[in-house]
Amino acid sequence: MVTDFEELYRYLRLAHYQKLFATISEKPGSLSATEAFSAEVIYLLGEPTIGEFADFLGISQPNASYKVISLVSKGYITKQPCEDDKRECRLIVTKKFRDYYGSQVPDISNILKDFSEEESAVIRKLSKILADEISKTLNTKE
Repeated sequence: MVTDFEELYRYLRLAHYQKLFATISEKPGSLSATEAFSAEVIYLLGEPTIGEFADFLGISQPNASYKVISLVSKGYITKQPCEDDKRECRLIVTKKFRDYYGSQVPDISNILKDFSEEESAVIRKLSKILADEISKTLNTKE
């Protein structure tokens, strides 16, 4: 039996992938699906190092470096030396990526206007609880 939450999650994922693949084109300098997912993970991790990016995806550091080099060469991310250890770099998405990526989150403000303040507060609280629980299952620095 599929729960309401599982159905909502399924539709959110489908909408996300539909929008993501709609932005992928086969022109020079565009991103492949793997590059698009890699850039998105870098963006969502919030300026990770190459090691953090590799660890999160469970890939080797050389494989992660290969993906990073490709994204840098296409202008979707930059590498910024870490202040505390100049041997490491933070991966930062560029304006080009943000323009490419757009907003991946559906605008639910029109839906929330149909709810009372109390109901909206419950929805926000539930969203926070769900986000906290899901984040516990992820290997991130947050």
